[in-house]
Amino acid sequence: MHDTEPDTFVYQTWPEKFSSMLKEIGVDSEPKEIGTDEVEKGDYYSRYFAHTARMITNRGCLDVKNSNIDTIQIIQKG
Repeated sequence: MHDTEPDTFVYQTWPEKFSSMLKEIGVDSEPKEIGTDEVEKGDYYSRYFAHTARMITNRGCLDVKNSNIDTIQIIQKG
């Protein structure tokens, strides 16, 4: 019996996954290492409102090329 799934899996970080998804729709981007961008050092949400999330996980950043958008930060609530 033959499976259609490959035997090995290529590990990708979240920025690498999002970069490859953006490439499929024609957006050129470059994944960055987690914690290397200045935008990752600040608060993600305002602490003035009670409904904002307290637990936030930083998943990394992407540099977008040829666009008005410079950097995309990937965060996870929860």
